Amino acid sequence: MRILVTGGAGYIGSITVRTLAARGHDVEILDDLSTGHRAALFRDAVFHRGSLLDVEFLADVFRTPFDAIVHFAGFSLVGESVENPLKYYRNNVGGSLNLLREAAAAGVAKFVFSSTAAVYGQPRETPISEDARLAPINPYGRSKLAIEWALEDAARQAGIAAVALRYFNACGAVGDLGEDHDPETHLIPRLLGSLLAGRDDFRIFGDDYGTPDGTCIRDYIHVQDLAEAHALALEWADAPGLTPINLGTEAGTSVLEIVDAADRVTGLRAGRTVESRRSGDPDRLVASAARARDLLGWKPEYSGIDRIIADAWAWHRAHPGGYDAR
Repeated sequence: MRILVTGGAGYIGSITVRTLAARGHDVEILDDLSTGHRAALFRDAVFHRGSLLDVEFLADVFRTPFDAIVHFAGFSLVGESVENPLKYYRNNVGGSLNLLREAAAAGVAKFVFSSTAAVYGQPRETPISEDARLAPINPYGRSKLAIEWALEDAARQAGIAAVALRYFNACGAVGDLGEDHDPETHLIPRLLGSLLAGRDDFRIFGDDYGTPDGTCIRDYIHVQDLAEAHALALEWADAPGLTPINLGTEAGTSVLEIVDAADRVTGLRAGRTVESRRSGDPDRLVASAARARDLLGWKPEYSGIDRIIADAWAWHRAHPGGYDAR
């Protein structure tokens, strides 16, 4: 297939591009490099630098038809979305609507969207299935859900086979591709960054949750497993409309268990400074991945916690200042 990957210079996007190319697909990348990295671009892919908000640029990209789209491009910082919600609605929702308009007009057959477990908000039950109540609690999650709604309606009308992959906690690294955000808000890169710098200031937000050790439990999934799921979703999708699918391991790991695993893998010892819990953090977020198994034949192969941390640690040691500071 000829596939356009938006956000293909980003963390998950860059690894998915390589995964799709390895399966023999003809991949092109669209990215404005506002949060992605030029060093993460796949050199054998055509690169279109520009924004989904630029309708003339986007129309030019679609002058040659695509069979499928994998849509990663978007802002993803929860705190920033609370501080500046319109930025998220304009970029995430507005850019996606432009992309959907071009996809429908060009007769694109398949569309895989990078969604999020944030669409569930505070879950009423665990593990979380795709049929759980959708009640996001921040503008980031609401922007993703708004895109799902638009994609569902547009896909049905235009005859597009669409899949929304709702990730839980993406982590790990693959070779020379890893996680480099500014600011960095994710647990594992924050933790490994403090270890790499020899600091004793790693912060744990809350130890009074209703979990065995008092810290939040999350479902951590290796980024390579996520990339494989995108390839499988493209191969599976064939009926018009939208199918939401969770991507997780169905196993929860607490913050303290992650810190202990990092100590074990690196041979170092992280600080354990406990601060007050962050507003809105649920005790436990764990996916039901039955639909991904049943429909896609997908199961996580790389997502053991020690493997995730070892791969991430190797990348951070090779890139101590991120992509741009090598």
